[in-house]
Amino acid sequence: MIIKNENDFTGLKKIGRIVALAIHEMGKAVKPGITTLELDDIGAKILEQHGARSAPKFVYQFPAYTCISINEEAAHGIPSDRVIKEGDIVNIDVSAELNGYFADSGHTFLVPPFSQEQQWLVDSTKKALNESMNVARAGTKINQIGKAITKVATEAGFTTIRDLGSHGVGRSLHEAPEFIPNYFDKKDTRRLTDGMVITIEPFLSTKTQYTQTLDDGWTLVTETGNMSAQFEHTMVINKNKPIIMTTLDDL
Repeated sequence: MIIKNENDFTGLKKIGRIVALAIHEMGKAVKPGITTLELDDIGAKILEQHGARSAPKFVYQFPAYTCISINEEAAHGIPSDRVIKEGDIVNIDVSAELNGYFADSGHTFLVPPFSQEQQWLVDSTKKALNESMNVARAGTKINQIGKAITKVATEAGFTTIRDLGSHGVGRSLHEAPEFIPNYFDKKDTRRLTDGMVITIEPFLSTKTQYTQTLDDGWTLVTETGNMSAQFEHTMVINKNKPIIMTTLDDL
């Protein structure tokens, strides 16, 4: 999507804030003993209270309102009766629609007590998001996003998950540019344009570069013992630093 007027900006900002609020409230509830289904219910109620619809549920018929992935699960985890335990890495990904506008965001939480390696992974993934946003300017090649993510991952001693990436968003959940890699692809000549709405979502991993899909048809997992983290924002590209839509300005 390309922002064309103030209504577009306002509509995106509104749904972006709702998505951010859902993640914020779900994150506060992440603790040992709670199930991922109970977390999903918190997110569902936030969306409902604000008149928003879960994007994965109504667009793709995903069997829950949010995606919650734990430990070896990299993405698209289905909320269930799985109980969160001490030391878990919990990724919450929320995307939703309101009045024809879509926003998508993700955050990785650590459940105490956790290791220094887990903390370093999460901190590095968050840094990868910030560094990649710093190069995301109108006129810049899209592949500079993946280059920035890879640089942070390599310097931190991690790898990136290559079959997961960022994407265009706005009037639908996934739109052009369809796939923005988490690695540097020198053949990718596409460029960011002023007003373009995209997500940036680095996936950093301790050792795995590719995922496999479980028999449930949704959950993307890495190899046993691998750890991964993801952070994601929906943003509007311009000539300066991107404007983040999925944030809570007053929190």
